[in-house]
Formats: sequence, structure tokens, C-alpha cells
Amino acid sequence: MQIKILDEPKLEFANGTHICPKAGIETLGVYDMNDKFRQSELRLGIVGRGEGVDLLDLWIAKCQEGIEGKESKYSNLFRGFGGFTQHHGFYAKFLSGPTLTRTIQKSELNKTLRVESRERRVQVCVDLYFDQIRFLAEHRPVDVIVCVIPNDIFESLTKEGAKAANPEVSDEEEDVDAAKSTLEHNFRRLLKAKTMHLGKPLQLVLEKSLSLDTGNKGQQDDATRAWNFCTALYYKGNKTIPWRLVEEAHKPKTCYVGIGFYKSRDNETVSTSLAQVFDEFGHGVILRGSPVQLDKRDRRPYMNEAQAFELLMNALNEYDHALMQMPARLVIHKSSNFREEEIRGFTKAIESKGIRMKDFVTIMESRIRLYSYEQYPPVRGTLLSLSESKAILYTKGAVNFYRTYPGMYVPSPLEIRAFEQDSSLEDLCEEVLGLTKMNWNNTQFDGRYPITLECSRKVGEIMKYVEANEKPQVSYSFYM
Repeated sequence: MQIKILDEPKLEFANGTHICPKAGIETLGVYDMNDKFRQSELRLGIVGRGEGVDLLDLWIAKCQEGIEGKESKYSNLFRGFGGFTQHHGFYAKFLSGPTLTRTIQKSELNKTLRVESRERRVQVCVDLYFDQIRFLAEHRPVDVIVCVIPNDIFESLTKEGAKAANPEVSDEEEDVDAAKSTLEHNFRRLLKAKTMHLGKPLQLVLEKSLSLDTGNKGQQDDATRAWNFCTALYYKGNKTIPWRLVEEAHKPKTCYVGIGFYKSRDNETVSTSLAQVFDEFGHGVILRGSPVQLDKRDRRPYMNEAQAFELLMNALNEYDHALMQMPARLVIHKSSNFREEEIRGFTKAIESKGIRMKDFVTIMESRIRLYSYEQYPPVRGTLLSLSESKAILYTKGAVNFYRTYPGMYVPSPLEIRAFEQDSSLEDLCEEVLGLTKMNWNNTQFDGRYPITLECSRKVGEIMKYVEANEKPQVSYSFYM
């Protein structure tokens, strides 16, 4: 066994490199700043009740102006937001106004509170927002549509009873009481799936998250919320990337594929596979696979040889269509172990495309823990090599740049296991660490999972609501 701390991967911006997305954007400019086809004016469509629209207008104005960082000795963690402006940082501005805004009547929204069934409340509210989103998408030149959700409405959509907790609108939450229904009804997922064919990404926000200095327990400070809000809108509305991983010239051109599984809304279909393909710039393509089987021993889903071959062939065809060439190397990330039939199917597809190097990597939570003699837990990037094909990697942990551990709970590491590898295990772990920083929905750079698997999970949440005869959007911006 051997322990090593990997260097924090660097990110590339317009005028240099930095390890931190916030500091990089603020001082070096977004990566695509010099792209002459980049949009420097992002037109925001807005949907919500009158009070919510007013709150969003004030929040957008504050974001454009700038927000001071939280008073803290950890200044790198709680960095101030310098403003969404054309003069530095994002080098862009938001455009919004009455002609790009659709107001939902408060009385119509309140009617949903009186609907007895939560499933029916979800459907009614989705229809209310969909009608206004469709109008903006079809009749106004918007780049992204922001939907403002009243707090009481959201609580009624996520809880069966009249009284509810205080959840945030996020990709991780809102799957409440699903087990009580024969068919999953999730407001966020259903709305994103239903509007997908309109071709305009959505951003959902709660009214309470738009108030400055709310003091709500667990809510991020204003500057951090502004960073995440503006970065997500920039990516969704501009269809370009604010940062990318530094490309190492000596490494072959690599394509990363993340494979995940998800259950159908009725929880009856075993699961369906999907893939997210990333090139070295972080661009991605979403694909939907076919229904798969469950292993009789551990109940984990898996693909047969034909399914693995077809899924990867489709992914590589999309890669070829986008970049007009094949990668020199292919890396597959999967959250479960690779079965022999999957390896045969993937290998067959790789060889048929003339790709010379491949790495099949399983990434899952580890039961092994390391303990530090210091005040904080092990440093992010701590790597424990157990063999040539198995290692333990801390993607969450103490961060030297922040001078603290920025988490609330004891971090658990990931188990990295290589089933087929042409690269060293350390190189594979360095890649995993780097890909945890490629989530443009969060500017704190210590993500837990690489974007390959994080995206696969997020896509699965929405994909289960997309009808089988409907072609899903291929951009990650429609799922985040």
C-alpha cells in the first residue's frame, strides 16, 4: 500500500490557469471570452407570480452590481461576487424585462393548494408553468428561462400533508413521498422533461432563495449563491463553457463516457442505461440506452454484450459527428463493476472504431476510511493505492486553498477500480479528481463524483419522464 496526495488539478480560463473557478473567472475571465461567436448578452425569460418576478428582478440587478463576500477568515471559500458585467469576469450581461416575462396569476397558483392529491397538484402546476414557458420559447428571443417558484407552492408539491418542511429547489432533493405513489411525480423533473422539446434550458429558483440576507438555516451566503446562479445561467444560456481542464499536450486525445442506470417512473422497469460523452473541452452528449437486466446476486443492473456494443457505438458516432474524428483513447466510468459481457461489447465497439487505448473504471463509495492527526480530515486528493488496479481516493476533504474542510460531515472516499487499463491507476485517479471540477452548476471545486457519473445520475432523473418516442436533448444544460 502507498499513500500520496495528488496535486489539485488546474483549470484554464481566458488569460491563464487557476485551481479555483471563482478566482479564475474573476481575475482571468471566462474561458470562452475570446470566442467571437460567444454571446455577451444573455436574454432571460422569466416565469412566476408577480411577487416572485419582482424578487428575481431585484436579485438579477444585485448580481450585476456585485455582492460582498461573507465576513470570514476563510476568504477563498467565501469569495465576494464581483458582478455579472461586460467589463470583467464573465464579460457578459443579462437582458430581461416585461416583454420577456410571463406572469402566472396568484389565484391560479393558489388553486393548486386546494387540490387534495399531491400527484394532481404537481400536474396542475406543471401545466401552469408549461403554458407560459411555451409562449416565451415560441414567441420571444430568449436564451434561458428562469422559473420562480413560490415557497408554499413548492412545499405543497413535495409533501403529501398540508404542513411541509423547507426544501430548496435542487437536483439532489424533491423526490419526496415517491414510495407512496404507484407513479413518481416530481415537479422539477416533470417540468424539465415536458419543456425539453421547446429547446430552451430552464433554471428553477425558490422565491425565498432570492431574498438577500435571509438568514435561513443551511442557506448559502449571498455571494456564493450569486456565483452559482450566474455561472449556471451563463453555461445554459451561452452554450459555451466558463472554464475547462488544462489540456496536457503529451496525453492522447481522450473521450470520457459515463454510464449510469435509472428506474422508470412506475419503478417496474428494471432500469435503462445512458451515457454521457465528454471530449477534452468538457462538452457532452446525452444518449439513452435500452432496458437492462438486474444481477440475481446483488440486484445491480447490467448490460449484455449487444447492449454495451450498441450504446458505445452510438456514443462514438456522436463524438465523430461533433469532432469529425475518433479519439485516440477512451475512458469509461461506471458506478458498478464491469461484467465480462459488458467488457466484450465495449471492446468490440472500440476496436471497430480503431481506438488504440482504453480504460474501464468503476467508481463507487468506499468503506475504507483514513484518519488524520491534524484538525481536519484527510486532504482532498489523498490517494491510497491498494494494488495496480484498486485505490482509495478522497475527492472531498480538507482543501489547502480554502484553509479548511468545507463540508459538514466526515468525508468518505471513493473506491477506484480499473477493470481494463492502458493507463496507470494514478493517472486514472488524477483524471477523476479533475473531472470533479467540471460541474458548471457549482463553483466550489471539491465535487464528490466526476462529472461523467454526476451527469449520468442527473440525466437519469429527467430521462425517466421523457416519452420513449420523444428524442431527448443532447446537451447537459437541459438536465442540470
